[in-house]
Amino acid sequence: MSEDHTDLLIVGAGPAGMAAAVTARGHGLTVRVVDDQPAPGGQIWRGIETVAASPRLARLGEAYRAGVARAAAFRACGALYEPQSQLWQIEPGFRAFLTRDGQARSMTATTVILATGAQERPAPFPGWTLPGVLTVGAAQILLKTADSVPDKPVWIAGCGPLPLLYMTQLLAAGGKIAGFLDTTPKARLGAALRHLPGGLGRIGDLAKGLSWSLALKRAGFPIVRHVTELRAEGDGRLQRLRYRTADDREDEAAAEVLLVHEGVVPNIHAPLALGCAVKWDAGQHCQVPVLDAWGETSQANIFVAGDGAGIGGAEAAEPRGRLAALRIATRLGKLDETGAATAARTEQAALARALALRPFLDALYAPRREVFAPADETLVCRCEEITAGELRVRAVQGRPGPNQLKAFTRAGMGPCQGRQCGYTMAHIVAAAQNRPVEDVGFYRIRPPLKPVTLGELASLDEKKPAA
Repeated sequence: MSEDHTDLLIVGAGPAGMAAAVTARGHGLTVRVVDDQPAPGGQIWRGIETVAASPRLARLGEAYRAGVARAAAFRACGALYEPQSQLWQIEPGFRAFLTRDGQARSMTATTVILATGAQERPAPFPGWTLPGVLTVGAAQILLKTADSVPDKPVWIAGCGPLPLLYMTQLLAAGGKIAGFLDTTPKARLGAALRHLPGGLGRIGDLAKGLSWSLALKRAGFPIVRHVTELRAEGDGRLQRLRYRTADDREDEAAAEVLLVHEGVVPNIHAPLALGCAVKWDAGQHCQVPVLDAWGETSQANIFVAGDGAGIGGAEAAEPRGRLAALRIATRLGKLDETGAATAARTEQAALARALALRPFLDALYAPRREVFAPADETLVCRCEEITAGELRVRAVQGRPGPNQLKAFTRAGMGPCQGRQCGYTMAHIVAAAQNRPVEDVGFYRIRPPLKPVTLGELASLDEKKPAA
């Protein structure tokens, strides 16, 4: 067997990838973990090994501190870990291609777990490409990895748990908040409460969220509820923002930094590129892979774990990773069916507990209609500078689908391959053609999954067949 072959290739070293690696190694599998980050932890525990030895650990919260033990267990499990490695293609069979330190190479694996996590939901609005406008997730990365706190008070706009968490972390780090534009629609709480009985076992999470809200209210900065429309303006960079609320009130404010967030969606590009089936999740308003109870996709021996399987957070990601690893250990003869079933019951119970509050949160923080219906002048595809108006004009010319629109306009052809414009495009097409967004679909994703230079391709050291 080649030294570049492994029983299990795991893509991503977040909560799901680390848990899967520890479990698989515990059953004697050879495991290789590739990750584009410099250290394990994923987004939720980003920089955990560095922060663990600093005063920052205490102010980032209990959920973040849990990553210290997880990263240590992962380091000790014996998996071959390759950080700062960009995976850009997986061929059937499986042969994976990646780039590290400017050098491309390939490896083979019997099974694959895609633990690539989630991304923030793209929410284009006029001015969102101005310097000074970032996502809350990007700002949190800077806070975790570099202890970066903006010099000036920041405006935050959006909804969901992440803005609340980040604002409490920012205040604890000495930052200042100019104001919070809460985009949660009116009457959303009433609609969400019908899901609450199923989540009462997670009362601690509800209490935590309430404590964040109360702390932010005591901090004294303006909180504007039910914001429906947002516009960033400035000469070459952000200088002011304008907003409108559900009661038709308009206002503006000076601003140098605006952080936005409208929830997260699974990273589905790798499953799509591999031909794995996806389906529309009406609760989370996004595409999710079609998976069995173990996390296996429609393509045999390809599994998805973590938020890439559907948004659930770190507590759901870990049992998903372990379930996939158990199934693979059974398939490769390292664990019998009875042992796998016994272990799986524990993981399935943990997963059910972790997801119990999800329907409530999904209903409360579902994206508002305006997220998917930007004004005509709004750039939707940042890579190719295609506006919402251009997509609307094309969408009614012969009822094209996503891939036809890509060919007509180049939207989705840039370096991000539709990660920033795919969902907005789908909703624009659905509205223009008067059909459900779930019927529109997504772009066809082709390799490379990440940009690759000609020099990196030339560095591939493929073994020549014997004469």
